[in-house]
Amino acid sequence: MTKIDTSRPETVLPTPSHTVGPFYGHALPFPGGGDIAPVGHPESIALQGYIYDGDGNPLPDAFLELWSADPDGNVPQVDGSIRRDPASGGYLGRNGVEFTGWGRIQTDANGHWTARTLRPGARGQSAPYISVCVFARGLLVHLYTRIYLPGDEAALAADPLLARVPAERRDTLIAREQRDGTYRFDIRLQGEGETVFLEFQ
Repeated sequence: MTKIDTSRPETVLPTPSHTVGPFYGHALPFPGGGDIAPVGHPESIALQGYIYDGDGNPLPDAFLELWSADPDGNVPQVDGSIRRDPASGGYLGRNGVEFTGWGRIQTDANGHWTARTLRPGARGQSAPYISVCVFARGLLVHLYTRIYLPGDEAALAADPLLARVPAERRDTLIAREQRDGTYRFDIRLQGEGETVFLEFQ
């Protein structure tokens, strides 16, 4: 039995601080996660960008999930993003034929991410967009946003969600075309130029 001397106050040390997890680099990313478009598809586009924290530093251990409609505006209903070997459980890769509309991309050591997908078609009254979910250290709840592609100013002006965003912040939801078929979309978690994030209820 341990006895405590109550005549002396005990020294209580604070719990050491540590980064809020979970740490997404283990098990969740998979090879080819950003290769969403079928190989050689003529309507493929490339997306790339950086994820920055509130101080403007790139995050090397974040990841994104992307979802989008196909070029006709239909939500894909096919499997095939994460195929596993039934015997070993190992990752087999995408089949290279089906467009699932979904991908998972981890940022590299410089906070950079890249994906190859199909330019989505419009759905309803919305301009074409790609849904994004951001996971990063320090975020207790993941964040949702959208990537709109430039090129159809009338559709962007009529989009119901963009119409609700203050004019000075709309650009945080619209990718910039770097060259034909390649777009840049940076995500800023907070601070100057913070990306508009969506809340679903």
